[in-house]
Amino acid sequence: MKPSTVEEYMNQLPEVAQAKAEELRAILKKIAPEADEVLKWGKPAFEMKTILFAYAAHKNHLTFLPTGPAMKPFEEEIAGYAVNKDSIRFQYADPLPVILIEKIAKFRVEDVLERDAKWKY
Repeated sequence: MKPSTVEEYMNQLPEVAQAKAEELRAILKKIAPEADEVLKWGKPAFEMKTILFAYAAHKNHLTFLPTGPAMKPFEEEIAGYAVNKDSIRFQYADPLPVILIEKIAKFRVEDVLERDAKWKY
């Protein structure tokens, strides 16, 4: 059954995926405590004026979607990860790069609040 809330999404994940997704969720909540947690495109997302960022659990990895413009200042730091236009993949076997995620998420929040950046997906 397709989840209709973030909690349902998390509860249906396999254990390893759930643990990493909860870890990423906690990091993002710390950075954007006022943001609403919603499901967008079937993925958990944080929203405040627009979508700040989203994430998704897959079979072997977790995808963090902070948008391409929020990733641009950190291109050198994310070079060792699988990166797409708007997302970064983190393998379950590896520890999450907490400081890097925090920096990107903070940049995205500032971009939205101070420069009225929009979600371009």
